[in-house]
Amino acid sequence: MKDYVEIYAIKQPCGGVPNNSLPLLIYPGAAVQATGDLADWFEQCFERNDWPPRWRYPIFTYTHFHSNTHEVLGVYQGSAQVQFGGEAGPVLTLKQGDAVLIPAGVGHKQIAASQDFMAVGAYPRGFSPDKCLDKPEQRDAMQRNAERVPLPDSDPLLGERSGINTHWRHQGRGD
Repeated sequence: MKDYVEIYAIKQPCGGVPNNSLPLLIYPGAAVQATGDLADWFEQCFERNDWPPRWRYPIFTYTHFHSNTHEVLGVYQGSAQVQFGGEAGPVLTLKQGDAVLIPAGVGHKQIAASQDFMAVGAYPRGFSPDKCLDKPEQRDAMQRNAERVPLPDSDPLLGERSGINTHWRHQGRGD
């Protein structure tokens, strides 16, 4: 698998979505060399890097985020336009074979998708996600929660090689 990632800074809060100083990472074509079932490939990759897979499903069609954990999604079928960071955030296209690492607190929702769009979701070992909605009155508390989420020990796709080890640890959060 290639080490190339696209980096998106989604730092500023938007409505009730706190977002995060850690960048969103997209791994375009992460599974380009995979053979067989892509869902299985993503699940094995995530598990090998200590991010146990938790679900297979599309992305919710409303803005939500997790204040207590980071999340990785591996697209194993179809494509989708996903908005990150809340209602004013960028809309990015994810397609079969891509993965995205979403820092705690960063909002996301599916805007449009192909009929067959599906993803595998995973979280660092020992973490179970909450599901927070875009509620401005709760943003400050959710932001404090997201800031306390520790950095994972390894990148969900690249292990010790790159990804979070290159793009998150230099953010001054090398916990």
